[in-house]
Amino acid sequence: MKHRTHALVALGLSTTMILAACGGDDDDGGDADAPAASDVADATDGADASAATAAGGDDTAAAPSGDGASLTMLIASSGDAETAAVTEAADAWAAESGNSIEVLVATDMNQELAQGFASGNPPDIFYLDASRFADNAAAGNLHAYEAEDNDDFYEPLRQTFTFDGTQYCAPKDFSTLALQINTAAWEAAGLTDDDIPTTYEELATVAEQLTTDGQVGLALGPGIDRAGAFVVGSGGWWLNDDSTEATANSPEVLAGLQYVQDNIESGNFALSSALDAGWGGEAFGTERAAMTVEGNWIRGAMTNDYPDVGYTVAELPEGPEGPGTLLFTQCWGVAAESDAQDQAVDLVNFLTAPEQQMGFAEGFGVMPSRQSAAADYEAAFPDDAAFIAGGEYGHGPINAPSMEAVVADLNSQLEAIASADLESVVESFDTNAAAELGG
Repeated sequence: MKHRTHALVALGLSTTMILAACGGDDDDGGDADAPAASDVADATDGADASAATAAGGDDTAAAPSGDGASLTMLIASSGDAETAAVTEAADAWAAESGNSIEVLVATDMNQELAQGFASGNPPDIFYLDASRFADNAAAGNLHAYEAEDNDDFYEPLRQTFTFDGTQYCAPKDFSTLALQINTAAWEAAGLTDDDIPTTYEELATVAEQLTTDGQVGLALGPGIDRAGAFVVGSGGWWLNDDSTEATANSPEVLAGLQYVQDNIESGNFALSSALDAGWGGEAFGTERAAMTVEGNWIRGAMTNDYPDVGYTVAELPEGPEGPGTLLFTQCWGVAAESDAQDQAVDLVNFLTAPEQQMGFAEGFGVMPSRQSAAADYEAAFPDDAAFIAGGEYGHGPINAPSMEAVVADLNSQLEAIASADLESVVESFDTNAAAELGG
């Protein structure tokens, strides 16, 4: 790896910015005060923007300028802290490299990227959400590259950005799901640190012990992005390893969904929607639930909205087939039509250097995608150890093109998981997915 000396951008940690852009669009786990990290790419959706400006400026925006190149970067920012940190880092790279760069903040990332690609004038470099990756890879919109020390990125993250056997882009950062436990409720139930669940069976047992007349043991946000974690721990997934065949109608997927349904029926688990809460974090913060399953974005919500609720975080218990959690992530996409691809990749190397990733972590709350930064991250944020651990074994979103409507239909069915005919749910998914996959 080339070793650089460059200006490290590290803003003071803003807990309100802990919801940084690092997740999948399919996650509906947040409310207005604390959206799930996976919703950030769409957090400012609805405002119209000039497609020509947001997608890359005029036709000369990516052409060489003087001895360097002029690049545009399009980001989906979670707020001022993220915009400032990314802009300052990009400017530091430009000063070091002799290039110039303009950082643009999208109001509707997916729309503006699509317009840029359609017009033949996309930004040179951009945030690309995992849930949109396969569509763009299949469409030929992406320049495939590997960043320096590519093996240093967590393997599940690299797989998330691999399509048809080719990794296209470097993971920018990520979030995972973990288990949050209300310490007062835990102690009131006579539980100790030795009782923190490590298996699904133990999780069900402590959820039962924590359930009272006014508080359910565990609250889950509805949909694929929470129930799916139990599918992974049960050894299942919606598609096969190369995303060419639907595999939802399998004993493993059904086991994960059945586990959730059984515990809801027993009264030990509840969907947040059944608790008059917009997401699991709200049910947990208002103490309608003693436990919940959320990502590291919950820290900002608890600090700002529920500062008096003490809690601890543990890794999700292992399922019958081992540990499992879900990954919410984005990569640094580089446009196939960019005239500055080499410079864009050099910028990616700068932005994904471990010390710069730590600067972003301190500035706006994201977790580094490089394994070599994990120890420094844990030292700086010891309460997030359970989240960063999920980088080793987490699973990214459904990774195949033309699946948006199929996933949306699955989500709508899983929102009613408490009473759903699970075999019908998985059969429906397989039928719909097969139609898109050509099988």
